[in-house]
Amino acid sequence: MKVIGIVASQNYPRTFSVEYLVIAGGGGGGSTAGGGGGAGGYRTATLTTISKGTNYTVTVGAGGAQNAKGSNSVFSTITSTGGGEGGSGNEDGATGGSGGGSGIAQGTARTGVAGNQGSYSPVEGKNGGATTPADEAGLPAAGGGGASAVGANVASIKGGNGGAGSASSITGTSVTRAGGGGGCCYFGGNDGEAGAGGAGGGGQGGHQNRANGVAGSINTGSGGGGARLGTGGAGGKGVVILRWLTSVASINVGSGLTADSTGTDGSYSYKVFTDGTGNVSFS
Repeated sequence: MKVIGIVASQNYPRTFSVEYLVIAGGGGGGSTAGGGGGAGGYRTATLTTISKGTNYTVTVGAGGAQNAKGSNSVFSTITSTGGGEGGSGNEDGATGGSGGGSGIAQGTARTGVAGNQGSYSPVEGKNGGATTPADEAGLPAAGGGGASAVGANVASIKGGNGGAGSASSITGTSVTRAGGGGGCCYFGGNDGEAGAGGAGGGGQGGHQNRANGVAGSINTGSGGGGARLGTGGAGGKGVVILRWLTSVASINVGSGLTADSTGTDGSYSYKVFTDGTGNVSFS
């Protein structure tokens, strides 16, 4: 009896795994009497069903300007939500990937707003900091923006610090990204009274000797610092990073995207996308 062998087609689709880090754009700090902006949503895990020859969308979210939420970042079916902007004056901050810190109004307590905890783990981000009524000297301050840690509440006349970001070793080196922006201190006269930016690139809040908030660091998705009297710091642009086994596939980057040269870490390759929107595929 003749036995006929079955030969697998070379074009038969094969799936493989791609680890991702998708960070959305950070929220802008609030304007006058402003709270810190929340960090962009932070999502990292592995997609196990990537196929060669299939296009997958990548979008790097922009940071929000003063009083504006950051933009979403995307890889395939994964979307990270832009960070919420910090509140201004007697406003609460806004919800987002992480919540923005609340603005200040003398004699008024304002709550911190929630980050987008969603239905997945880990959560994208946490709450912004709250604002308490002005102290007896009438020196109010604003809450810090949320991140992987909750933004700090106002401490006496000191603006709330931005929440700390999270560390990832997806490129082979541990890097902390997505810190929350610091809240301003309305009458503070030195750096110690403004809220510090959260670890991972969060912008510092403004104070008497520096009216404007500081922008979040680019490609970290960090929140901007709230302003005392001037302009709230812009949120930092987000970033998308992909990592896969070098022996399994190579990546093709379509038009509309800006990316670093493909890096390697042992038996893995990785690609860092820093701007734009478009498609990527693997071969």
